[in-house]
Amino acid sequence: MATAPLLRALHGDRPERPPVWFMRQAGRSLPEYRELRVGTRMLDACLDPELAAEITLQPVRRHGVDAAVFFSDIVVPLLLAGIDVEIQPGRGPVFADPVRTTADVDRVTAIDPADVVAASAPVAEAVGIVARELGDVPVIGFAGAPFTLAAYLVEGGPSKEHLRARGMMHADPEAWHRLAGWLARVSHAFLQVQVDAGASAVQLFDSWAGSLSVADYRAHIAPHSHTALDGITVPRIHFGVGTAHLLPDMRLGGLADAVGVDWRTPLDEAAAIVGPDVTLQGNIDPALLTAPWPVLSAHVRDVIARGGAARAHILNLGHGVPPETDPTVLTRIVALAHGEDV
Repeated sequence: MATAPLLRALHGDRPERPPVWFMRQAGRSLPEYRELRVGTRMLDACLDPELAAEITLQPVRRHGVDAAVFFSDIVVPLLLAGIDVEIQPGRGPVFADPVRTTADVDRVTAIDPADVVAASAPVAEAVGIVARELGDVPVIGFAGAPFTLAAYLVEGGPSKEHLRARGMMHADPEAWHRLAGWLARVSHAFLQVQVDAGASAVQLFDSWAGSLSVADYRAHIAPHSHTALDGITVPRIHFGVGTAHLLPDMRLGGLADAVGVDWRTPLDEAAAIVGPDVTLQGNIDPALLTAPWPVLSAHVRDVIARGGAARAHILNLGHGVPPETDPTVLTRIVALAHGEDV
């Protein structure tokens, strides 16, 4: 397992070819996934061990990627903690009782993060199934970062600017830090469950961190994201969207073994920003997945070439796989990365 290309890259040892996997590779772009999910709600699928394991394995079988990312959702640990949340088709996670007052924060943070561990048996079982099935192919566990989870909780659902969440940081910083600190411990607990069950790397996913200023990120977010990853004993990837201005801070003081870069920042520029002692992950533009193959393949080769500026490079998208993606395109990208004639 230690010789798997993904793990070598995460440890700073550049493999002969860049390992490749895709965020959201398990899911809506695959017809076999859509067939399997008929009649089953998203969060129910995440907590059905056999179903979650099969969905996690599907893209590994189809594409030949170098890692399986566990099929779940960032709100699953909140659901396991007893918080009322549902994923509404076409909208995303929606919370019945948003967290907006000190009393709301008191209510949520009274839940022991250990309760998440106690309720995570289906998750552990699913990760174990995948790890045993794949053998030497690494399983990546993942969790949402404290800011992104807090943004959903405070807003009550998806938001473009996260005004309520960003406002709470300054209007009631004590309540904010209690909420974000609790979310960090929940995310840590959820990651640890996956590691204990067989995940050999993890990713902390901060979808909305790009809406923050550098000052706010440093004062109100980075310490909590550090808590989420601190003590995790497998390699750690930290990814955010729209975070070019935060890339040095996304290293979390050297805690992150790899930093994910979205499609906006060329990897050679990102390498110059973050320094020589961290692996970079990314950053194929998801929009180009619908471009003609000569255009897309030239872009992928450019990403790989620019990734050579980092200590090691993990090829990925600059965000998740769009649901309308032709899965054969992803298979061709993997073949290209693996040096096959495509």
